[in-house]
Amino acid sequence: MGVMSKRWRACAVVAATAMAAGSFASAANAWEPTRTVEFIVPAGTGGGADQMARVIQGIIAKHHLMKQTMVVINKAGGAGGEGFLDIKGAKGNPHKLVITLSNLFTTPMATGIPFSWKDMTPVSMMALDEFVLWVNAESPFKTTADYVNAIKSGPPGKYKMGGTGSKQEDQIITVALEKAVGQKLTYVPYKGGGEVAVQLVGKHVDSTVNNPIEGVAQWRAGALRPLCVFDGKPLPVTDKIAGDKSWADIPTCKSQGLDIEYLMLRGVFMPSGVPKEAVAYYVDLLKKVRETPEWAQLMHDGAFNTTTMSGDEYTKWVENEQKRHHELMKEAGFLATTN
Repeated sequence: MGVMSKRWRACAVVAATAMAAGSFASAANAWEPTRTVEFIVPAGTGGGADQMARVIQGIIAKHHLMKQTMVVINKAGGAGGEGFLDIKGAKGNPHKLVITLSNLFTTPMATGIPFSWKDMTPVSMMALDEFVLWVNAESPFKTTADYVNAIKSGPPGKYKMGGTGSKQEDQIITVALEKAVGQKLTYVPYKGGGEVAVQLVGKHVDSTVNNPIEGVAQWRAGALRPLCVFDGKPLPVTDKIAGDKSWADIPTCKSQGLDIEYLMLRGVFMPSGVPKEAVAYYVDLLKKVRETPEWAQLMHDGAFNTTTMSGDEYTKWVENEQKRHHELMKEAGFLATTN
């Protein structure tokens, strides 16, 4: 009996050792990139998506979070359709990522291009982005009411709103603003949020609805003035950004008589048909990115809503946003005839 017991214990030790070795081997052989990873930005350079993608790229390189390199590639043609069709055509390729904004929904709806978010694999929601009503700091508009009253009293189309692309987030908000004010604006589309900010600094347009990260440098420099934020509550960042003003000091547009709220996705997707192990790898990679001080600084400087999601929760959120944007686009009259 004692001999059998010893033999059993010996076999158990051998089995346990083999299992441990197997799990170590499995961990060692877990999926990871074997070549350069392309990070597609379906928007112009200098905008919020481009800035976030390059921060992610920099964090990964600085902290050695991935053995392979990552390159950021802007494909802004067709309101981002160029980038989305690139990802659609890369089915099964785990070495491509795309950072999305809400043009994920609006571009196919507005243009009718053969693309849907279902042509991609959701990886992680990185954050939600805010929208701010900006004017030139030298303009006479000190408050939202000042600008609204000027729009109302002027002829239709007198005041110009600069924005990224046509029939996308910026123009959706512009249409909502027109309906709230009861007067038309002239919407001027540009390739990206960086260019939009430059055009407002140069007084080529009267206002923009750029994201915080797209206007913060010019605000700090005293060139732009924020009037209100399109959220239900003030932004949480109380550090002084420009002079004695913080993001939290910007009133909500709703409190200023404009009952308009809009938040935008900043999320990462992969092509469809990629291995589950590859998705898990990037979910973990992006989680490590969000744990760095550089990421915390970006979230702070850009006054982001730091909500994050992955897995089924993220997929469900995207499904609901698709439905919401269909209604917004329909109400604005932006749906292509095929939708």
